[in-house]
Order: sequence, then C-alpha cells, then structure tokens
Amino acid sequence: MGSDAGHASCSNGSTIARAPVSMARPLPPRPLLNAPPVAADAGPHGQMEGVDESTWMDVIQKMDEVYSQLVLDEIELEQKNTELEQSQQFIFSVLSAMSDVLLVCDEHGVIEETNAALRELVGRSDAALRGMLFHDLLADEASGERVRQVLANATPSRQGEAVELNLLDAQGQSVPVDANCTPRIAPTGRRVGTVFVGRPTAEIKRAFHELRTAHEALKRAQQQLLHSEKMASLGRLVAGVAHELNNPISFVLGNVHALSRYSDRLRTYLEAVHAGEAPARLAEMRGKLRIEHLLDDLPSLIEGTLEGAQRTADIVNGLKRFSAMDPEARVPVLLNDVIERAIHWVSKGIAPSFEMKWTPGTPCTVTGSAGQLQQVLMNLLQNACDAAASRAGESPVLWIDTERDGSRVRLRLRDNGPGIPPEHLTRIFDPFFTTKPVGKGTGLGLSISYGIVEQHGGTLSARNHPDGGAEFTLELPLTE
Repeated sequence: MGSDAGHASCSNGSTIARAPVSMARPLPPRPLLNAPPVAADAGPHGQMEGVDESTWMDVIQKMDEVYSQLVLDEIELEQKNTELEQSQQFIFSVLSAMSDVLLVCDEHGVIEETNAALRELVGRSDAALRGMLFHDLLADEASGERVRQVLANATPSRQGEAVELNLLDAQGQSVPVDANCTPRIAPTGRRVGTVFVGRPTAEIKRAFHELRTAHEALKRAQQQLLHSEKMASLGRLVAGVAHELNNPISFVLGNVHALSRYSDRLRTYLEAVHAGEAPARLAEMRGKLRIEHLLDDLPSLIEGTLEGAQRTADIVNGLKRFSAMDPEARVPVLLNDVIERAIHWVSKGIAPSFEMKWTPGTPCTVTGSAGQLQQVLMNLLQNACDAAASRAGESPVLWIDTERDGSRVRLRLRDNGPGIPPEHLTRIFDPFFTTKPVGKGTGLGLSISYGIVEQHGGTLSARNHPDGGAEFTLELPLTE
C-alpha cells in the first residue's frame, strides 16, 4: 500500500516513518444475503436460466467470507500502524534524550540523520543538516582526512573504531569530539553508511584538569599535615630538650669561666717573667698562682669544653633532622638507632617515673627515612606513655622488643594501661579520631604513622594484649 509519510534511515539500512501512517482504506458495502442479482435475461421467476438458488447461496457465502477476512485484515493493519507509530515515537525520544552527539551518513558522507545534541552543538536545524556533507561540519583538514579514511574502509569492524574529530560549533569555534564510528550494514550485507556517536571532550579535559589540581592540593595538604603533626610531637618535647641542652651548655660555661681565671693568672706570671723578676720572686708567684695545677688542669678543661660543645651540636642536629621535611629518597636505616633516639627524646618529655624495658636485639637494617620512622616510634611511645599514665595505682611501664621473621622485622610496643575499647579498635587509625580530651590530641598521629609505615612497605596493627594493656605491632621489610 502507498503512503505519503517521510522516512528516516536506520543503522541497518531500513527506514523509519516520520509521521503516523494511515494505511486503512474504506471497506466496500457489505453485500446483502439471500438477494441474488436479477439479470436482463432472467426468466419469469426472476432467476438466470441454468443457475439454481443453492449456487447463488454459495456465491453469497463466499462473498461474506471474503468481506470478513477483509475486515480482519483492516483491524490487523490498524494495529500494525499503531505499533509503528509507537516505535517511531520511542526512537525519536531516545535520540532526543541522548547527551552524546549522533550523526548518520551514507557511504559518500552525506548526512541522513542527526540528533538534538548535534544540532544544538553546531547551531543548525535538522532540515539544514539533512543532505549536507559531513566534511562541511569539520573544523580542520586533519579531521576530514580521518573521516575519509573511515568511510573508505572496505572491511570495517562491527565494533567500530574511535577517532578524534574537531567540529565547528554554532560560533564557528573548534570543538574536540571523541567519536566512535560504526558501519551501517544493509540486510544484503552491503555497507550503506556510517554512524558517528561522539562526546565533546572539552568538559572532560576541564574536569580532568580540576581533578588533577585537587589531587595536587590534597597531596600538599597531606604533606602539611605530616609536617604539622611532626612539629606538634616536637613541641611536646621542648621541656625535655631544654633540660638536655642545659647540661652541656652549663658544663661548657663552667669550663670557660675556669679558663678565664687561668688566663688571668698566666698573664700575671708571664708579665713578671718578661719584667725580669728574680728567680725567687718568680718561684713565689708560681706557687701563689698555682701555675703547676693550672697547667695540669688545662687539657681536661679544653677536652671537656669541646665535649660539651659537641654534645650541644649533636642535640641541635638531631632536632633539625627530626623537624625537617624528609626527602623522597630512601636510604638504609639502622632500626635500633632509631628506637634509641625515639626513647631518648620521649623520655626527656615525660615523668621520670615511667619505666621503659628494652634491650637492643640483633641489628636490623631497613630501607626508608630515618626521620619518618623516628616520628612513627615517637608517636607510638608517646601514646603508650599517655595511656599507661592514665591508670591510677600502678607505675607506668612500657615493654619494647624486636624479632626477625625471615625477610621482615617485627617491633612490638606494649604498655600496662587500660587497653583500647573494643569499639575503637577498628577506628584508631582513622584521621582525626582521638579518645584524648579536647586540646590534648589532634587525632592525626596514628593515622599519619599508619600511612608512613605503608609507604615503607610495612604494616601497623593494634590489639589488646592478653596480659593487659594495648600492644602495637610494627612490621617492616629488612634490607638485604
């Protein structure tokens, strides 16, 4: 049957009606039953000669069957027309809802179908685009060459191929589009065109740039938090450090004052020698000024002064190494030395009644940053001290031991405090989680320590020891 409706091309080469198609035609009047026609040469009784009434009844019955079948065909045709209209509306709604641009062209690159996203991007109507060459929408020759290669491919893959194209938008600006080109195959197996489905990548690139910027800002914030927590740990040791520096400095000052007095005595005696005093007078002055004792005491004074100055320099260098930002490079680190330094600094900032039980074991070398590992151990030691000190009636004690296990070293730190509440065991390494009072902790120490240990290829875990108190286990790979 004929139809005056327009058509749209599908990916398989068929067409889609653009408007509802009414294919039904008016039915002819239904013939009257039991009314045989009367011919001109009918006999006196109004019937044709040689044709009896039963024959006419058969003819009329056949006509009635044909008419009934015609009615059924008309009903079925109306149903098919309704389904076709619904399918057409569904396809149009899908094309309109697509956020990606869609363009369908024939084997010569002539545009046959577009969707609303493409029309909005290029700023042209459907009527203006239909029949236009796809190359007229491209912004540069490189994109045109890619399209020509796609259309000229005689054996395209059914999965399509990805190409990068630059389209001209409504303002004539170049818009990068990441397109997938899929061949349209007719029922005969012949390629009849290509379907281009693409997405403008400008927004994706902008979003990626914003994501990368946010990631860099997050990394900087993480480094700042790491440094801030390290400086907070350093701040807790100020009192102990001041006491530690006071000893060698006081020793040096005392030696310098003694050297100053000795210098005055030597100057007085040398002036008498240069003035030519009598030997008896010089002997008297030598005894009175205790020149012999002075000369015997000078080496020890100088040696003690140098020792005190060196001790002061070592303390300052240790603080500088701990407070400085660590480089990314990893070097061999003696774990026992790191533990000793951490115990030394923490013990200077806590009550002297705290007892630490640790005997250096077999020397173990790990690869990493000495400053970062020292920060981890200081955080664990400080937390253990705080937890044990909160338990009244018992002297705080901390046990530290190390053991080698194949290619790894295991360090355990256990205190005699109240332990960790079971509901907190799964959260103690979360950022900003703390059970300390406000102003006593930031909740970042264990979280940062956990991250540092992971960066060193190790693990950090916590549990409640069967004998009481909390136990933290630090495992690190050994350096061959």
